[in-house]
Amino acid sequence: MSHLTQTFTFPSPAKINLFLHINSQRPDGYHELQTLFQFVDYGDDIHISTTRDNSITLENNIDGVKQEDNLIYKAAKLLQPYNKNQRGVRIAIEKRLPMGGGLGGGSSNAATILVALNKLWQCQLNIDDLAQLGLSLGADVPVFVRGFAAFAEGVGEKLQPAFPEEYWYLITKPNCHISTANVFTSPDLPRNTAKIIGNDFSFDKNHNDCEVMVRKHYPEVAKLLAWLVEYAPSRMTGTGACVFSLFDTEQEARRIESLLPKGIQGFVAKGVNQSPLHAAVDAI
Repeated sequence: MSHLTQTFTFPSPAKINLFLHINSQRPDGYHELQTLFQFVDYGDDIHISTTRDNSITLENNIDGVKQEDNLIYKAAKLLQPYNKNQRGVRIAIEKRLPMGGGLGGGSSNAATILVALNKLWQCQLNIDDLAQLGLSLGADVPVFVRGFAAFAEGVGEKLQPAFPEEYWYLITKPNCHISTANVFTSPDLPRNTAKIIGNDFSFDKNHNDCEVMVRKHYPEVAKLLAWLVEYAPSRMTGTGACVFSLFDTEQEARRIESLLPKGIQGFVAKGVNQSPLHAAVDAI
């Protein structure tokens, strides 16, 4: 039995894509894209207990996912060779973010592990090294590692800081699960949106190219979007299925949340341009 030493809790926030333009498909099958990432002040919590041995234990693995395939476990294993104090960890997650929602839950979880264990294990890797490690786990992991809202290009790995308006959002999920791979391999996905120059963003002028394909194949998403746009500007995030709607006040977002059609899950959150993760890690 390993003896626990200390337990820490770290936030693992959701992200939304304020827009997502697919510019082209590369010969390797990946897509050149442009997107604008922003965090919200809502997400999962990850509890990490340090132990006196150097093992990695996941307390509540996802049903149907092998532990070695879990992004949390993979992130910890990736960092283990840099572990300076030879402590182990027990990791438990309080999951609030839906899977397959386009909110980046798995990528955020992986980033939280990388940033938190870098501190707890005294690995002393800099943010660029951590982001590079994160990229090997998924294209969205570096933005969570760096922790600032960002305009992204390439396959999503070229990031520059951005400062979009921090609106209140109602984030809703229709009753369906969308595979990112299915979206990016679909013949119905537009792949020729002209690149925008610099960080030329306004909600009205930009869009999410994945919405075209998703609306066509997932009527639940099309129906929810049609309902929401009657109340507020609304758009799908990432490859879906979640949709976000913009509000100036929390009160108005909550009012519309109370009217949501039956069977639609939702939560209200504030857009934030700095992830709460780094503040939590710096505080220990």
